[in-house]
Amino acid sequence: MVKTNSNNEDSSGLDTSRCFVIHPNFKKKNLEDMRSVDACLEEAVGLANAIDLKVVEAAVVGIADAKPATLFGSGKVEELAGYIKDSGAGLAIINTHVSPVQQRNLEKAWQVKVIDRTALILEIFGARARTHEGKLQVELAALNYQKSRLVRSWTHLERQRGGFGFLGGPGESQIEIDRRLIRDEIAKLKRQLEQVKRTRELHRKNRRSVPFPVVALVGYTNAGKSTLFNKLTGANVLSMDKLFATLDPTMRALKLPSGGKAIMSDTVGFVSDLPTELVAAFRATLEDVLEADILLHVRDISHLDSTAQKHDVEDVLKSLFRSGELPENLIEVCNKIDRLETPYSFVDDGSKLYISAVTGEGLDSLLVRIEEEISKRFFRNITYNLRIDDGKALAWLHSHGKVIEQKLEDEVMVVNVQLSEDNISRFERVYAKN
Repeated sequence: MVKTNSNNEDSSGLDTSRCFVIHPNFKKKNLEDMRSVDACLEEAVGLANAIDLKVVEAAVVGIADAKPATLFGSGKVEELAGYIKDSGAGLAIINTHVSPVQQRNLEKAWQVKVIDRTALILEIFGARARTHEGKLQVELAALNYQKSRLVRSWTHLERQRGGFGFLGGPGESQIEIDRRLIRDEIAKLKRQLEQVKRTRELHRKNRRSVPFPVVALVGYTNAGKSTLFNKLTGANVLSMDKLFATLDPTMRALKLPSGGKAIMSDTVGFVSDLPTELVAAFRATLEDVLEADILLHVRDISHLDSTAQKHDVEDVLKSLFRSGELPENLIEVCNKIDRLETPYSFVDDGSKLYISAVTGEGLDSLLVRIEEEISKRFFRNITYNLRIDDGKALAWLHSHGKVIEQKLEDEVMVVNVQLSEDNISRFERVYAKN
């Protein structure tokens, strides 16, 4: 196997760890595209920083009409060639989808490696995946992306940064990937993922046998989900100011104000223009979102494009659910109020909660709201008449539900308790129904 150069250089001697980030600003935009140009460029730089690339220059480039051959007009291509050469970058990152033809032509014109937004996100996911399932899913997404492209061999088999080799290569000239080998590899990965999905279903059945409500965190990448997860559960999930710091789903116990418990799940963050390959490949991972009793949509309320990010997340959620609508169990959580420059004043209409996962402000109210929603959706109030000497049944109700009231009436212990439907069935199978 040919090894990659240790200094991140490809066969031409280019240093692909130094990158020039370009955000194309299309003049013709959809009405729903509310993003600021500066925030889009900042996000692209953040994506590059997420895998420790050195951004030597970043620029917004206006485009009136996308050119099929080069994306940019010939004059702009030539102008950018000079800027890229002067910067010393060996890699150009274009913050949009670039066709295989456009990629090849720009690489010839600029004499550097060129990757698009999809390849960059796949590279990040390849570097961050830790679980067996996560690695399989990202591998599948990368192969689907590579099918239509000329790339530098199967460099994902000899990772240096951990990604898929879109940033460099093993020193070979660009070649057409053998499609038969890719098809075989994709088929193998799909079989492996099917087995993983069956295993995950067994795990979910095991969780249902000791039924606790599941609360899943969703939101745009870097919205503070992992910080909130750690704060509420006492976990130590990787939490840092980088895009896609969390990739693989994590679950921990969540203690509710009444003393009851729930299961909290931290999930991968969403992003605008999420590669379609990844949406499909991560369907299994997102099944936990589909089955959650409560969804917390965590937003970075301090971000310049907070509203646009909200719509991105909602669009992905709608695509996941068969109804095509947002689920009723969704709670909007506006995070990072500590980062607002001016004192905040929000109208609490009951649809949103305002918190700071860092300072802890608003977390008590959030836990109360979670418990209220769980009580409405997951539990049912029921009354049992127990014999006064039936301490075992009484103890079972206290340990598996929330006892609202218990009182002695004519030698009978009357217990009003809040239980899940599963626990009601379990209790009545073991103890006589009253």
